[in-house]
Amino acid sequence: MNTGGRLIAGSHNRNEFVLINADEHSRIKSVRELSGQTCQICGDEIEITVDGEPFVACNECAFPVCRPCYEYERREGNQACPQCKTRYKRIKGSPRVEGDEEEDDIDDIDNEFDYDALDPEQVAEAMLTGHLNTGRGYHPNGSGLSAHSELDSSPPSSQIPLLTYGDEHSEISADHHALIVPYFMGHGNRVHPMPYTDPSVPLQPRPMVPKKDTAVYGYGSVAWKDRMEEWKKRQNDKLQVVKHEGGNDGGNFDGEELDDADLPMMDEGRQPLSRKLPIPSSKINPYRMIIILRLAILGLFFHYRLLHPVRDAYGLWLTSVICEIWFAVSWILDQFPKWCPIERETYLDRLSLRYEKEGKLSELASVDIFVSTVDPMKEPPLITANTVLSILAVDYPVDKVACYVSDDGAAMLTFEALSETSEFARKWVPFCKKFNIEPRAPEWYFSQKIDYLKNKVHPAFVRERRAMKREYEEFKVKINGLVSTAQKVPEDGWTMQDGTPWPGNCVRDHPGMIQVFLGHSGVRDVEGNELPRLVYVSREKRPGFEHHKKAGAMNALIRVSAVLSNAPYLLNVDCDHYINNSKALREAMCFMMDPTSGKKICYVQFPQRFDGIDRHDRYSNRNVVFFDINMKGLDGIQGPIYVGTGCVFRRQALYGHDAPVSKKPPGKTCNCLPKWCCFLCCCSRKNKKTKQKEKTKKSKQKEASKQIHALENIEGISGSNSLKSSEASQIKLEKKFGQSPVFVASALLEDGGVPQTASPASLLREAIQVISCGYEDKTEWGKEVGWIYGSVTEDILTGFKMHCHGWRSVYCIPKRPAFKGSAPINLSDRLHQVLRWALGSVEIFLSRHCPIWYGYGGGLKWLERFSYINSVVYPWTSIPLLVYCTLPAICLLTGKFIVPEISNYASLIFMALFISIAATGILEMQWGGVGIDDWWRNEQFWVIGGVSSHLFALFQGLLKVLAGVSTSFTVTSKAADDGEFSELYVFKWTSLLIPPTTLLIINIVGVVVGISDAINNGYDSWGPLFGRLFFALWVIIHLYPFLKGLLGKQDRMPTIILVWSILLASILTLMWVRINPFVSRDGPVLEVCGLNCDD
Repeated sequence: MNTGGRLIAGSHNRNEFVLINADEHSRIKSVRELSGQTCQICGDEIEITVDGEPFVACNECAFPVCRPCYEYERREGNQACPQCKTRYKRIKGSPRVEGDEEEDDIDDIDNEFDYDALDPEQVAEAMLTGHLNTGRGYHPNGSGLSAHSELDSSPPSSQIPLLTYGDEHSEISADHHALIVPYFMGHGNRVHPMPYTDPSVPLQPRPMVPKKDTAVYGYGSVAWKDRMEEWKKRQNDKLQVVKHEGGNDGGNFDGEELDDADLPMMDEGRQPLSRKLPIPSSKINPYRMIIILRLAILGLFFHYRLLHPVRDAYGLWLTSVICEIWFAVSWILDQFPKWCPIERETYLDRLSLRYEKEGKLSELASVDIFVSTVDPMKEPPLITANTVLSILAVDYPVDKVACYVSDDGAAMLTFEALSETSEFARKWVPFCKKFNIEPRAPEWYFSQKIDYLKNKVHPAFVRERRAMKREYEEFKVKINGLVSTAQKVPEDGWTMQDGTPWPGNCVRDHPGMIQVFLGHSGVRDVEGNELPRLVYVSREKRPGFEHHKKAGAMNALIRVSAVLSNAPYLLNVDCDHYINNSKALREAMCFMMDPTSGKKICYVQFPQRFDGIDRHDRYSNRNVVFFDINMKGLDGIQGPIYVGTGCVFRRQALYGHDAPVSKKPPGKTCNCLPKWCCFLCCCSRKNKKTKQKEKTKKSKQKEASKQIHALENIEGISGSNSLKSSEASQIKLEKKFGQSPVFVASALLEDGGVPQTASPASLLREAIQVISCGYEDKTEWGKEVGWIYGSVTEDILTGFKMHCHGWRSVYCIPKRPAFKGSAPINLSDRLHQVLRWALGSVEIFLSRHCPIWYGYGGGLKWLERFSYINSVVYPWTSIPLLVYCTLPAICLLTGKFIVPEISNYASLIFMALFISIAATGILEMQWGGVGIDDWWRNEQFWVIGGVSSHLFALFQGLLKVLAGVSTSFTVTSKAADDGEFSELYVFKWTSLLIPPTTLLIINIVGVVVGISDAINNGYDSWGPLFGRLFFALWVIIHLYPFLKGLLGKQDRMPTIILVWSILLASILTLMWVRINPFVSRDGPVLEVCGLNCDD
C-alpha cells in the first residue's frame, strides 16, 4: 500500500489502521478495508502464502481479494482490480490467461495452464456463500469453498425455486415467498457471471441460513459485496435476503424474456418506511396560477395608487399607501413558503418487520421523553399526571422508553403527585396494553362519549374497566387532596415523610434534585412486567445565576438523560399535552430510522391538537390554518419550524453538529461544449476555489477531533504528540459540553447508550453535577448546543439553528392525532399567550440570530428563510395594522377618503384584487383540508391579536433590548375543567384590551357620524359614503369576536368597559361638535322665511 511517506499506526486486536496527517478520505479506516485480512468480494479470509505473507492480488493498491476471486476475475471478469482499475498481473501459482504473454518475469510452468484446479461452479458457489455468510465464519473446507455435496443434498425444485422448498407457511401467502432469480433472467451488469450455461438445468434451491426457518423471508434477491455491506451497516444485519443480478448477455426462460420489473425486487421489510404524497396537480396548479396572477394585480394596484394621490387628503393617502406596501411584503413572506406543500404517509408494519423480528429483541431506537412544568397552581398536577401516564403506557418497548419530568418550580406538590402517579401506573399501564385502548390518558379515556365496547371482545374487559375507573377516581381524590393541602404553606416550609425539610422550599435557592420512581430493579407492574423509567428532575437554582427559563430546564434534561439513559432520540411535550396516539413514537421512527433519508432529519414535528375548545373556536385556538396549511408548505422545502411541543429530536442535532453531507455525483465535463462555455466554466471554478478551500479547512477541523479520538483507541501509539492532541481534544469538548467527562463521553456516542458496568449511584452523582446552576458557564450551551437562549420563544430559535446547520425536519400528521393538549379559551389568557409568542419573535428580530442576516452560507434554503423572516417580522405589522384600522373612522369623521374618485379602470383593479384574495383563500382551504369557519376565525384573530398583543409585544421587546427593562414571563393557565367551556366566558381585565376596544368604539361612532352626515347633506353624499362605510365595517366585523368576549356570558358589559366607552364617547362627541357635520361646509345658508318679525 502506498502511504505517501505518512506515519502508519495500527492495532490488529482493535481492528484499527490509521494514516496520520492523511487526507480526510484516508484518515481512519479499519483493518477490513486496508490490511487485506478479509476478501472484499466474497467475505472469506485471505489465505497465507507459502512465504508466510497474506495473499496480495494487486501490487498497486493492495485491495484485499482472495485467490479464488482473483483467479475468477482474471478468467471470467475484466481482469482488473475493483478499486484502482489496474490490470491484474499473473501471480506465481495461478494459471495464465489471455494477455499474460508479455509477462515473462514469472516462471511457473507447473501452474501456467492449470484451469481445472478449481471447478468454476465451486468458485461461484464459494462466492455466493461468502455473500450470504459474511462475518459468520462459514468455511466448510480449507479452501473456503462450500462442499458440493451440500448442494446435491437439496431436493429438486421448480425453475424459479422457493426458498421454502415448496412447503408454504400457513401464515404467508404464496406471493410473499422469497425467490432466487437465475442469472439468465436478469439484464444487469455484474462482475462475476454465474457459470450456468444451460437454462434447462434447474437452479437448486438453497436456504440463506440453513438453520433458520425460511418462511420468515419475504421477497428477495442476492446483491454483490459492496451493496450488501452498505446495507448491513444500515440494517445491522437484520435482513438476509439479497439481490442477485443477471449477466450482461441475458438469457431466456422457457423461451420468454422476463424483465426485472416483472420480478419481486424487495421484501416488505426493505421497502421505504414512509413516502411523500404531493398535493394533486388539479388543486396545486390553479393555486400557483392565482398566486402569480395576484402578484400581477398587486403591481397594477400600486401603480394606480402611486400615480393617483388624493390632493385634499395627502397625509391620509400617503399613510394608507405605506401600510398597503407593508401588507404586500408580509403577504409575500407568508405566501411563497407555501408554494410546494406535501403530505406524508408512514408504514408502521414495515417498521416492525425491519426492527422487531419474531424471537429477537426489539432493535427500535431508545427514546427519552421530556415533560416540563413550572407552577402546579397554574398547571394542575392531575393534568401532568395524565400526560405522564400516557407516556408510560405508550406502544413501544418498555426498555426503550424513559420519561423525565422537569419541575422548574421545585414544588413538593409536583413531587408527591408524581409519586402517586408512579403507583397508579403499575395498574394503568398493563390495563392499557392488555386491551389496547386509546387514548391512554385516563382522564380523557373515561370522559370520551363513545361506545367503549366497540371492537372489545375480551370477556373480562367490562369488569376490569369498571375496576380501573374506580381506581382512577381514588387516584384523583388523592391528587386533589394534595392540591388542597398545598394551598396553605407552613411557616417553616414543607417537610418530607422522614422529617427532612423539602430542599425546594426556597424556589429561587435550592439544590438539584433527582428521583427515579420507576425503571429500577424491583419495581414492576401488577402483572410482573417491566415498566418504563420515570425520573423526577429539578435543577439547581441559586441567586445571581441566569437560569434561562424553559430553555435552561430543557438543556438540564438533555444532560441528565444523557448520563442516565442516553437515548439517541428525544421527545419533548408540555405538561398538558398527552399522547393521544399510542403509536406516535413509531410514527416518528418511520422517519428517523429510515436508512435512506433518516440521517439528515433533525426532528419530526407533530401538529398541535386541542381538547376543550368551544365548537365555534371563537379566538382561533386550534390555529388550523397554520398547522394544516403553512406547515405542509414548509415540509415541501426544508421542513416545518419547531413549535415547542410534540416534537421528536435527534440528540446529535441538538448537540450542534452539522447535518451529514451526501456525496454528489461527479460533475459533467464540458468537452462537448463550445470554447466560450469552457472559458466560463473555468472562470466559475476559479471563483469557487476560495470557497472550496474554506470548506476544506472546516472539514479538516471537524475531522481532527474524530482522528484524535480514534488514535486514543489504538494500541501501540505513544509519544508527546498523541498525548497533546488527546488533551487538546478533551479540552475542546469540555469547552463545548462542560466539565462532566461522563456526559462528554456520552455525547460522542451517535447511537446512544450508557456503560453497562457503571453503577446507578455513580451515574446519579454525575447527573447531579450536570444540573448544577454553574455547569453551563463558559460553555456553548444555549449558544450552539441544546435549546438556544435569547428569546422566550426558544422553540423557533432552536429549530432555526438546526436548519442553518443543514438539517431538515419532517411534518408528520397521523390519522389519529399524536398529541392533544389544552388551550386557553379565555380571551385574556389567549391574548397573553399570543403576547408571549410575539415578544419572543421581537427578541429574535433584535438579536444576532435574526434570519434576515444570520445563517448565510449554511444549509438554510431561501424559501425556508422567508418563513423564518415572516415568523420574526409579523409583530411589526401591528403598527401599520393599527393605523389602517383607524383610517376608516378618520375618513368618516372628516369626510375625506384615502382613494380619489374611482374610475372604471380603478374599479376593475379593486375588484380583481378582492377576487384574487378570496380565490387564494378558497384554494388554500381546498388543498389544506381547512373549513371556511376556521379560515375566517384565523383572519379575525389576526386583526385582534395584531392590534393588541403584537403591539404590546413590540414595545416590550424594544424596552427590553434597548433600555434593559425586563418583562415577566406569564405561564399560560391550564386549569382543570370546572364545566363545559366555563373559562370561555370569564372576563379578566388586562391592558391588552384597550387598543381593540378603542378601535371598535371609534369605528362605530364613525359609522353613526357618516350616516348622519349623509342624511343631512342629501342624496349626493351617499355615493362617497359607501366606500368609507365598507372600510369601517371591515374593521368592525373582524373585531366582532373581541366584542363578544367583552360582553361575556351575561350579555352585559363589564364596568371597566363601560367607563372606557363613556370616556372615549365623550372625547369623540366633542370632536363631532367641533367638526359640526350638520352645518354646510361653506357656512350657514340664510334664506328669507316669509315672516315679518318686526310686526
